[in-house]
Amino acid sequence: MSKLTFNTALCKGCSLCVDACPKKILRLSPGILNEKGHHPAEITDEGACIACAFCATMCPDAVITVEKE
Repeated sequence: MSKLTFNTALCKGCSLCVDACPKKILRLSPGILNEKGHHPAEITDEGACIACAFCATMCPDAVITVEKE
C-alpha cells in the first residue's frame, strides 16, 4: 500500500505528474482552485498506486510526497 500527498497550495497545475503516471490515476482537480488560481493535482484511485514515484520525480515544485508501507 502507498500514500500520495499533494501540497495543493503550491501546485501550479502543470499536469506533468498526470502525464508521468503509468497507471493513469492522477488528474487535475476539476472542482478545486488553490490560492494561486490553479487546479491542483489529485489521485483518483489510491489503491491502484504502485508507488513508482514518477509523479514526484516529474513535479518541478516538489509538491508530491510518496510514502510506501
